[in-house]
Amino acid sequence: MLQFKQRAAAALEAAIGTLAPGSSPTAAELSSMLEYPPEKSMGDLAFPCFRLSRILRKAPPVIAASLAEALGSLPGLKKAEPAGGYLNFFLDDSYFTDTVADRILSEGERYGRNDSGKGKTMVIDYSSPNVAKPFHIGHLGSTVIGHSLKCLYDFAGWKTVGVNHLGDWGTQFGKMIVAYRRWGDEETVKKGGVDELVALYVRFHKEAEADPSLNDLAREEFTKLEHKDEENLRLWKWFLSVSLEEYEKTYRQLGIVFDAYTGESFYTDKMDAQVERLREKGLLKIDDGASLVDLSAYGMPPCLILKRDGSTLYPARDIAAAVYRKQTYHFDKCIYVTSNQQILHFQQWFKVVELMGYDWYDQLLHVPYGTLSIGGEKLATRTGNVILLKDLFRMAIEKARQIMEEKSPDLPDKDSVSEAVGVGAVVFYYLSNSRIKDTDFNLEDALSFEGNTGPYAQYTYARCCSIIEKAGGVPEKGRTAGYRPCEAESALCRVLSLFPEKIGDAIRDSEPMVITRYIIDVCAAFNRFYHDCAILSAPEEAARAFRVRLSACVKTVLGNAFGLICLKKTPRI
Repeated sequence: MLQFKQRAAAALEAAIGTLAPGSSPTAAELSSMLEYPPEKSMGDLAFPCFRLSRILRKAPPVIAASLAEALGSLPGLKKAEPAGGYLNFFLDDSYFTDTVADRILSEGERYGRNDSGKGKTMVIDYSSPNVAKPFHIGHLGSTVIGHSLKCLYDFAGWKTVGVNHLGDWGTQFGKMIVAYRRWGDEETVKKGGVDELVALYVRFHKEAEADPSLNDLAREEFTKLEHKDEENLRLWKWFLSVSLEEYEKTYRQLGIVFDAYTGESFYTDKMDAQVERLREKGLLKIDDGASLVDLSAYGMPPCLILKRDGSTLYPARDIAAAVYRKQTYHFDKCIYVTSNQQILHFQQWFKVVELMGYDWYDQLLHVPYGTLSIGGEKLATRTGNVILLKDLFRMAIEKARQIMEEKSPDLPDKDSVSEAVGVGAVVFYYLSNSRIKDTDFNLEDALSFEGNTGPYAQYTYARCCSIIEKAGGVPEKGRTAGYRPCEAESALCRVLSLFPEKIGDAIRDSEPMVITRYIIDVCAAFNRFYHDCAILSAPEEAARAFRVRLSACVKTVLGNAFGLICLKKTPRI
């Protein structure tokens, strides 16, 4: 469909040029104006002529009629019909059935890809858990939204660099050191891993409520860590290794590999240069001993850079990290995926980067997402009010395994299939919602294996694989000669033709939901086709060949789309 939109836009540009020479919008601008009508009776595409009233100085219905006459013929166009202020385009069914299937089967894993990002680099900062704390479902957003965006940019030809900016520095490590020395031991931590570390962290906060002096002690231990105290440094590195070992288990389940693990500690020797630059630019002001940048002229509170004791705050670390990434990766875009609670933080330090004179400030992009709660309660590690992601995945995998045992007792490799389906169910549920909306996570809904879910999509993919296997492979195009597709087949081809366009939409809006909802549209169209059309039992050879080829197209498109949202392909369920 994207190719036809581009041709239609070029034809509109030429037609408008004949009506008002020299005043037509560009083909690219016209292409962005084309809409998909809400009903099939209104055509496959619609061009709203209201936007041309000022240019052509005519009423929209008159413009629509004039354009219909001036448009000329287009490959695949059955008719262009004015309707009120719209010009509606009706495409031949054969345009989809003759071209879409051939293109998908020819391009295979490249179908939907484009080269819009060729020669460009995108750095994306995502997941970024705090060391010595477990993955809970509050980390799900940054992790799967971030990885989906990375995959989308890859798909559009960008060189991408995934950075896990670990929370591996700060006073919390002073707290961990105090807690470990008072209530922990090496053997227990080795056995319990991150779960034991977080238990110590939770205990510290409970004990500190009764004995606030523990907080002072924690600050002292962190100061010793900052000054490279040998024993504190050893403990810190150990906590880090224990945490990473646990995190990697989750990343393997999701199929995520990072290009760099450069956490906050990596930038401790890179912040002074940026603080000095702020001083040289006359941007730092002292307020009650703290150093800040006044942003009142931009409608924002001050951006704190240094505490009264001279230690750095988050903005200083983020600025240092951004400068390092620009110098190292020469990015054209640097994306940060974090909670919407940090919107102001990013607005502030992005503005500071601009004031510092870095001309790449506009290449920084914050992608926020809504908060996640359980039963209306906000998650918090320090109080122990968390649902661990590994526990959620375990429950989903166990439920998937139960279903496998009931429906497919002879299915080989049930363990890997159950993991793919269970983990996919959680991820798909989350990414099916707009990233910016707050979500009260419902375990029952997330683990449902009916309706518009990940398992439904994976089952549709497996069904396509089964059809192709039983057919003995994908037939050659020549075996479809003379076949005239039915409405269900044409409708499915129309949906499949939209995939390349959905990639652009998802990147433009930084919204993986575009892909999950498109997957559901493909599954719904395929299952209507599957219900209405005999495939392997079709009496005509040409019909059977065409329908198997169409099933192969669905398999390809779903497989390509799955790769964009951490959903694994399942040839058998």
